Order: sequence, then structure tokens, then C-alpha cells
Amino acid sequence: MSATSSSLMSLAPAQSLSQPRRVKLVQSPTSLSVSLPISRMLCLKSNHQRNLFACCSLNVQDSAGQDTPIEKRYPAFPTVMDINQIREILPHRFPFLLVDRVIEYNPGVSAVAIKNVTINDNFFPGHFPERPIMPGVLMIEAMAQVGGLVMLQPEVGGSRDSFFFAGIDKVRFRKPVIAGDTLVMRMTLVKFQKRFGIAKMEGKAYVGCDLVCEGEFLMASGSV
Repeated sequence: MSATSSSLMSLAPAQSLSQPRRVKLVQSPTSLSVSLPISRMLCLKSNHQRNLFACCSLNVQDSAGQDTPIEKRYPAFPTVMDINQIREILPHRFPFLLVDRVIEYNPGVSAVAIKNVTINDNFFPGHFPERPIMPGVLMIEAMAQVGGLVMLQPEVGGSRDSFFFAGIDKVRFRKPVIAGDTLVMRMTLVKFQKRFGIAKMEGKAYVGCDLVCEGEFLMASGSV
């Protein structure tokens, strides 16, 4: 053991093989002292020196995170399509345009977009006045619009003048979405029958890491 490591810790007197050795920290005026909270001290009860340094590393990471202001810890969503580009693709307008930004797009395959849910949305005064919850049917509509961003691209061959929401299946609402949430929606093209203009898509919506809504969507393109 090196001089540095021996100054950081000392071993208790030799014990029988059936009893584990206890590791304790000591201070030295010529070396770095280590201070750990009680909860972290549990991991020091080990025969392996590396556990000590693992615990020290956790403390360093925690202190570094606390030094960073909370507004700087989380990066913003990327922008693949902004609201102006979305308006050029989707025919929807206020109050029924429910997609604010596209953050990922794989041509002819999938799209991920966000809807910022705010108390100023026009459906909250009636749903519900005392507990603002985004209606499930509007979550489905928002997801369908994300599907439209995939369907209306040249890679799929859709047309803005002939795009329809044809059906839904296996829809489940897992958690309520409230004012202040950011709804993150992923729509993936599962099957496309170009001859009939029918597309099947799989959709999932999240708030943070929580799945709040999912289902299968049927999209149709063609003349009425």
C-alpha cells in the first residue's frame, strides 16, 4: 500500500477469517482528509480499497452538481423543425395546432415532437376549472399531428390536401397531463400500404420519463 493510501485509512487488528475487517478513516496533517456522510460510510465496510474511492467520487459529483444553478443543469430540447416549419406542413391552425416543436425526425420512419402544455390553453377553463387536466382526446390528436409530420413528407408521398386521421386502437392513458407539463410524443411508421394510401403508426407520449399515453394509429391519404 502506498504512503498516500496508508495515510487515508488504517486497518483494525487482525481478526479471524470468519469476521470481516473494519476500515476506518483517519486524519493526517500532511495528507488529504476525507469526510463522508453516515449513509455513505456503510460502503466502507469492505475488504476492497476501491470501495473507498468510489464513495469519495460520489461526494465529488454531488458537490459539483450543487454548485451548478438548477437553470443551467438541464439542456433545452433541440430544434429540428420550429413552429413556422410545422405550419408549412400541417394544415391545422389555432386553436387546434397542438405541436410546438419537432426535436427528432427520421425521414419516412418516425418523428418526435413536443407540446408545451400551459394554463393558457383554451381547453383548461372547462377541463377542469379546479384541476386543469389535458383532455385525452387532445393528446391523441396531438400525437396524430406528429404522425402527420411523418406522413406528409416526400419520403412517404403524402399530400397536405389529402391527409386524414382514420382510426385508433389499443389506446391507454397512463397518467394525467396537467398545465406546466411538456408532452413529448414519438410516432413511428409501422406499415404503409402505398397502393391504398393507408399507414399504421405506433405512438407513445411522455412527461419526463413517465409514459402517459400510447396507442396504435391509422392514417389515410387520398381523395374523399
